[in-house]
Amino acid sequence: MKAHDGMYIGGEWRPAAGPDTIAVVNPVDEQVIAHVPAGTAEDVDAAVRAARAALPGWAATPPAERAALIGALRDVLVARKDEIAETVTAELGSPLPFSQAVHAGVPIAVAGSYAELAASYAFEEKIGNSTVLLEPVGVVGAITPWNYPLHQIVAKAAPALAAGCTVVLKPAEDTPLVAQLFAEAVQEAGLPAGVFNLVTGLGPVAGQALAEHEGVDLVSFTGSTAVGKQIGATAGAAIKPVALELGGKSANVILPSADLAKAVNVGVANVMSNSGQTCSAWTRMLVHADRYDEAVELAAAAAAKYADRIGPVVNAKQRDRVRGYIEKGVAEGARLVAGGTETPYEQGYFVSPTVFADVTPEMTIAQEEIFGPVLSILKYADEDEALAVANGTVYGLAGAVWAGDEAEAVAFARRMDTGQVDINGGRFNPQAPFGGYKQSGVGRELGPHGLGEYLQTKSLQF
Repeated sequence: MKAHDGMYIGGEWRPAAGPDTIAVVNPVDEQVIAHVPAGTAEDVDAAVRAARAALPGWAATPPAERAALIGALRDVLVARKDEIAETVTAELGSPLPFSQAVHAGVPIAVAGSYAELAASYAFEEKIGNSTVLLEPVGVVGAITPWNYPLHQIVAKAAPALAAGCTVVLKPAEDTPLVAQLFAEAVQEAGLPAGVFNLVTGLGPVAGQALAEHEGVDLVSFTGSTAVGKQIGATAGAAIKPVALELGGKSANVILPSADLAKAVNVGVANVMSNSGQTCSAWTRMLVHADRYDEAVELAAAAAAKYADRIGPVVNAKQRDRVRGYIEKGVAEGARLVAGGTETPYEQGYFVSPTVFADVTPEMTIAQEEIFGPVLSILKYADEDEALAVANGTVYGLAGAVWAGDEAEAVAFARRMDTGQVDINGGRFNPQAPFGGYKQSGVGRELGPHGLGEYLQTKSLQF
């Protein structure tokens, strides 16, 4: 795979400050496919300085012009859609059709939504005798994960740019190639030098340097709750705002009146998507006691169909982590009805699609985020118990409710402590706010709410 040996800073590819590199490994065959620079604090400092230098001009650029440039960026991503998909497949291991539809298709849709929004957004309003101005917060330090590598970049960079902010991106070390491709697209689209900057590197080095840099005005991070807490503490000490999109343990609540077969099949597909590496995956399926055995049988059969459909997890560490959770589920008394720790492949970081029955709310696999293709099925006696179980974790990112009557499902969803709920399989909306309650994060991404994260408020009194 093509890889740059430098950083994208100030509108050009510059040599890295240090000699160290990071190997990019294909999770399917465990072969090294490229090397990228391991950025240092010196690289981060150069990128932040470039972003600060570009900030006044970009913030003063009329929103319509910013919108046109984001639209041009979107068009470049469209033209390079196949290359994007192939790159993500190589460094993440995602099957190519999924990479084409999701890893390339969704970021294109999100970029397009912000091109439209930047042109129409009300950056000022009248309130009584005041004019309220919404202004860019400044330089944004964006730290993104590997599971949806381009989507997470676009979900931060597009609204930040639309708001008039400049950006320094530190992508995940496992998937840096598509981040370099995005930087190429920024350059090709004609965005001004320094408006977007890229530093590849390790989280504890480059990521920490970016989060701590005094020239960064806001840190936007997507990743684990543990790292999010550290970044939040660092930003808090500097009185610096953060946007944190963290972990999840989402509940898929199937009420007795639901179409059980549809709810189970869609629920299993949701968990297996992207090899289970989705923070919003419905990894806990809640089923009424009267229909529980039927649901377990349906879920086991559905999971078996994914044995040769899903790709590997991202790396050996993640594979071993997921297998460790499967072993813990068995040890704590859950019943394994599909999958397990064995796979039919001798090579690659594969985990079998796995389903547990007889899971109780206090079990580790019902409380902690596994981030792999593992589903836990829990039984409930009535709606009050279902609600208590659904809300009974430290997370609150997403969820689903199924019922024969939509109003019944909506009434239940309104009582769930979570940031997003799909009703009877509702479709993904790239303009709806996405983010969590509790330890699933702070702030929202996507749509107008996502743009608002990168704005600060000034009022003028007359």
